[in-house]
Amino acid sequence: MIHRHCSFCEAQESEHNPLIAGTAVYICKNCVFSAYKIMFGDSETSASETSHTTATELLTPKELNLFLGQYIIGQERARKLLSVAVYNHYKRIFKRHLVDDETEIAKSNVLLIGPTGSGKTLMAQTIARVLNVPIAIADATSLTEAGYVGEDVEN
Repeated sequence: MIHRHCSFCEAQESEHNPLIAGTAVYICKNCVFSAYKIMFGDSETSASETSHTTATELLTPKELNLFLGQYIIGQERARKLLSVAVYNHYKRIFKRHLVDDETEIAKSNVLLIGPTGSGKTLMAQTIARVLNVPIAIADATSLTEAGYVGEDVEN
């Protein structure tokens, strides 16, 4: 009798662990299940375990502003504008199906501009923390002609 084993986990074929055969490779049901979870997510994950905000958890602009105020000193105007922009963004995404076809919330963008140390990155990180969403921060100085502010192009 030929002893076949899973090409991924080396599990032996048995009555309780059948193998699916490919061209010179085999896969067991546990590895198929694991591959399915990797490709399509874990269907057993409950809604409370997901890491993203839902429409029922949507914070008001005032609540967002108060949360930002706990971490960011000053910048009242920026905090207020960012809070409203984030709220409108989530409202546009989550409540799209609740609004009639005639009403549409316009998409808008926010550009945080200010000198070094003014709190732009902290504000974005804090909003990401309260919303429990991932954030990516990249250094764009290599994309500019002069690099850092104040440096000559020739340098």
